[in-house]
Amino acid sequence: MMALRLIVGLGNPGPHYEGTRHNFGFTVVDRLVDEYGGRFRSTRFGQVAEIERLRVLKPQTYMNLSGQAVGPLCRFYRVAPEELIVVADDLDLPLGTLRMRRSGSSGGHNGLKSIGEALNTEEYPRLRLGISRPPEGVDIIGWVLGRFSLEERSLSEDAVEKACKALRCLWTDDIETAMSRYNG
Repeated sequence: MMALRLIVGLGNPGPHYEGTRHNFGFTVVDRLVDEYGGRFRSTRFGQVAEIERLRVLKPQTYMNLSGQAVGPLCRFYRVAPEELIVVADDLDLPLGTLRMRRSGSSGGHNGLKSIGEALNTEEYPRLRLGISRPPEGVDIIGWVLGRFSLEERSLSEDAVEKACKALRCLWTDDIETAMSRYNG
């Protein structure tokens, strides 16, 4: 396996979306960059930070168009699909659950679908953070664009911490070690 060179956190730009379930990827990379004393700066690819010889990207294209930022950045810096990891929310996992995979389908996640189209492959690592499905009768769009309840905040905070540990493990060890320690 090649070394990790890029972490992409998915979300929607702007204060209106801060703290929403769909911005879980942004929340994780914000925490990670903060822990390393990094700072995001605006670039033509989106918000980019550098920590430990590693680039971290928050696309500013809105979730469903994430590939419009990820594809050009990967081409510009010659980052192969296996040298990046995308951090995104997942409706099909219980809140607080992490699932890291070497590759896979978009699973209906439009941000992952956009990145797969831009890279012309689904063979790129991803770390999914569970946000759970909405209760019966609650609209999915309203759910993913909603904020965590007071009861959910502890689980979501724990998931962010665990995701940061998983990402550090990925770049210091390898994906197999990170998956065995943090999946589930």
